[in-house]
Amino acid sequence: MKKIQQHLNVMLMGVVVVGISACSTTPNKAPVVERGVDRTQPESSHVAPAKPVVKAPESSRGTYVVKRGDTLYRIALDHGQSYSDIVAWNSLKNPNDIKVDQVLRVAPPESGSGAVAQTSTVTQSAIEVKPIVASAPVNKNAPRGDKRSYSEANLNELQKPDMVGAAVVPAAPVKTDVVPVAKPAEKPHDAPVESDGVEWMWPVDGRVVASFDDAKNKGLDIGGKMGQDIFAAGSGKVMYAGSGIRGYGNLVIIKHTSALLSAYAHNKTILVKEGQSITKGQKIAEMGNSDSDAVKLHFEIRLQGKPVDPSKYLPSR
Repeated sequence: MKKIQQHLNVMLMGVVVVGISACSTTPNKAPVVERGVDRTQPESSHVAPAKPVVKAPESSRGTYVVKRGDTLYRIALDHGQSYSDIVAWNSLKNPNDIKVDQVLRVAPPESGSGAVAQTSTVTQSAIEVKPIVASAPVNKNAPRGDKRSYSEANLNELQKPDMVGAAVVPAAPVKTDVVPVAKPAEKPHDAPVESDGVEWMWPVDGRVVASFDDAKNKGLDIGGKMGQDIFAAGSGKVMYAGSGIRGYGNLVIIKHTSALLSAYAHNKTILVKEGQSITKGQKIAEMGNSDSDAVKLHFEIRLQGKPVDPSKYLPSR
């Protein structure tokens, strides 16, 4: 019995020791690692593709896009060009077969296309201008720049004119040979300037029955009699003679300069041919009512293809 009691005491003490050890031992804690965002890496590996840059269409100067109802003759008239020139510039095999949205050249091809026009420019290099320093005459007997004791003699010697510091002479301004080039004054297109050397006259005797209206009437309508003589309003060359432009009937177009032309519509008879040289006052047609509801002459003057008021060109009467 006594042995059993001793054995129990030993077991009890062992349990107590184990409990004390468990309470005094610090449990192992898992290391805490801060899982922050790696700022050196981009937040997203997906980069949106850049949008394609859409360039504006190039200038269509000198070209024309054909619209429904256009004819080559009408396009030539509206741009102040010869029908045959437009045919040649576009290498048209069948001038009557032009299609909607077709791009036509309506101005002469530029000579030496692709060559960059060189303009003379004067480049002035940077010039560093430094002032000219004129040294005062050196006095060999003047004292050196060492330290001196104060005395009236030394003070008077330092105040002599030949001991004054270097004088600075301002540099003369640098002249350049750059001469500004004045741009020539541009001529307004809405008003005639000496008519570009063209001497004008009225193409027919008659009363003006319809004046110029840019929105409705592109010229002057002059009334008269069937078969009345119609004269060239100025010297030039016949650019067109025919009836291929709708609304004009039998039409004569005379080109006077590279920018000015005159048109004579609704004629009964045409008396000139394309390419023929014409003098001012020469009879070119007879008045009629072709493609018109009345006997009259529809007269136009166009500047670079744009209709202008003929009354500003014709002499007063």
